[in-house]
Amino acid sequence: MLLEFEKPIAELEEKLADMKALASSDDKELSKAVITLENKIQKLKEETFANLTRWQRVQLSRHPERPYTLDYIYEITDDFVEIFGDRSVKDDKAMVGGFGAIDGQTFMIIGQQKGRNTKQRQIRNFGMANPEGYRKALRLMKMAEKFGKPIVCLIDTPGAFPGLEAEERGQGEAIARNIQEMFMLKVPVICIIIGEGASGGALGIAIGDKVLMMENTWYSVISPESCSSILWRSWEFKEQAAEALKLTASDMMKNGLIDGVIKEPVGGAHNDMKAASSELKKTILESFKELNDISVEKRIEERIAKFSDMGSYA
Repeated sequence: MLLEFEKPIAELEEKLADMKALASSDDKELSKAVITLENKIQKLKEETFANLTRWQRVQLSRHPERPYTLDYIYEITDDFVEIFGDRSVKDDKAMVGGFGAIDGQTFMIIGQQKGRNTKQRQIRNFGMANPEGYRKALRLMKMAEKFGKPIVCLIDTPGAFPGLEAEERGQGEAIARNIQEMFMLKVPVICIIIGEGASGGALGIAIGDKVLMMENTWYSVISPESCSSILWRSWEFKEQAAEALKLTASDMMKNGLIDGVIKEPVGGAHNDMKAASSELKKTILESFKELNDISVEKRIEERIAKFSDMGSYA
């Protein structure tokens, strides 16, 4: 699938493929033209992705080929063991988690999981967790705390599931409980938005010592479409809503709401998953090393202070 702003690049890449197919090793003129076109494509990519609008970054965060939580987990861990169920209602397939080793260090990795095709999307509920998903996440966090293992949360959700049955089972309470409990966890907690970070659905697993965002992601109390439908009674103004919400990684960084931005390969994480995974892995290990040197008491104190300071001004 190509997004509108990716089409000029795709056209040039198609032309490049045709030229390469025609080029022979002794055709110096055509070989020179191939190199020139390759440079032109690289320059166009860099210019395009350096100047994306907020709405275009939202589109990239939802790209169907973008890596999801389990893609990153299997790429960066050596031996991931998934753990299921909330020990109360059922196993929520929209929330995944388990132990995995990254360069010999064991982490508890938790995150929302979307689906690639229609059947998977139904099973994963489009990455929208029910209360049992958040209770499962909390169970895994408490397990990690018990065994002294650091926690990594990978956030990618359009929001917590808004269905009647979710509200009946205590959706709001489950998210609120997670937020409360995450403040007091004794182990290092690293939270990374890898796709969409919408509302309480994201916040339910996003209270950490380090909160980071990948470059082409968004994090906001509401999606641009929902904001548009409330303010303008139509989804047609989603681009204006995205601009007003200031929901990109650079916006969040400027407002002091996150601790860092993880660079993505030119063209987005879906264009080079291995490079994106490598950067993610490096950031996790660096963050853990930094947090592990801080005492438990100080870490909790700084975690609480970080979120308490948000929105305050002198």
